[in-house]
Amino acid sequence: MIKKKYIDLLRVKPGKKISLKDYDTGWAQNDEFKSFGKNKVKERANEVLKENQVDLSQVQQLLYADDRYSLLIVFQAMDAAGKDGTIKHVMSGVNPQGCQVYSFKKPSDEELDHNFLWRYMKCLPERGRIGIFNRSYYEDVLVVKVHPELLQSLPDGKIGKSFWEERYEDINAFERHLERNGTVILKFFLNVSKKTQKERFMERLDRPEKNWKFSVSDVAEREHWDDYMDAYENAISATSTKWAPWHIIPADHKWATRALIADIITTTLRDLDLHFPQMTEAKLDMLAEARKKLDAE
Repeated sequence: MIKKKYIDLLRVKPGKKISLKDYDTGWAQNDEFKSFGKNKVKERANEVLKENQVDLSQVQQLLYADDRYSLLIVFQAMDAAGKDGTIKHVMSGVNPQGCQVYSFKKPSDEELDHNFLWRYMKCLPERGRIGIFNRSYYEDVLVVKVHPELLQSLPDGKIGKSFWEERYEDINAFERHLERNGTVILKFFLNVSKKTQKERFMERLDRPEKNWKFSVSDVAEREHWDDYMDAYENAISATSTKWAPWHIIPADHKWATRALIADIITTTLRDLDLHFPQMTEAKLDMLAEARKKLDAE
C-alpha cells in the first residue's frame, strides 16, 4: 500500500483554490522518491498495482455481498492522458458482472433536450456494483465552458454571470444526494503535461497499429490548452468536497498513474468495513435442512 501522506498530497481539500502548475505531472513527487531513483520507484509501483488488483477483486465480492454501497469512479483528463489504459489495468481483476464502464461522447438531440445531468443519472451503479465514468457530467463545465457554442438551448435569462458557479452547485448537490443514498464517489483528474501529450500524439501517428486512436480534433483541442487548464482548475476547486473528493494524479508515467489510482480505490473500499451478510437462525435452519436432503440422495 502507498503511504497515506503521499495520497493526501494528491487529494484536493474542500474549498481550496488550486493551480495545476503546483502539481507535478511526473513520477518524482517529492525528495524521498527522488532519493530512491526512477527504477526503484517504478518497480515498487508495479508491485503495488499487482497487490491492489488482487485486493480489489476480493473487496469487490464483499461490496456485492454487503449490498449497501455502490462506487462511482469519475475519470477526467486531456486527450492521451491514459484514461482507457488506466481503467483496463486497474480493473483487470474485477468480475465484469459487477463493474460497468460508460464512455460519454457528444450528446444526442434527446440528451440535449433534458437537463445536463440526465444522461449520467441513467448510468449510475446500483448497490453492490462499481460504475466507471470515462468522462462525465464534468464535460458540461469543461468542454462546454471552453466551447460555449455547445451549450444546450436554455430559456432567456438562464445564462448569466453566475451560470458556471450555479452548475458547480448543481453538481455538488447531485453528488451529495448520491452520497446520502450510499454511493461512494471518487474523482480522478489525470494530470498530463503538454509535452507528454505531444509525445503520445506523435506515437499514435508513427505507429500504424495506433493510427486509429488519433483524431484530427485532438490537435484542434490542444490549441485551447490554457483555456482547459483554467476550466479544470475552477471546476476542481469548486467541486472537491468531503463526500466527493478530487484527486489530481500525475499522468506522464502510466505505471505511476495506475498504481496510485488502484491504491486509492482499494483503500476506499476497504475503509467501508464491508461484511458478508449474517445468517439468521431461520436461514441457518433452512441450510441445515438442505444439507440433510443432499446427504440423503
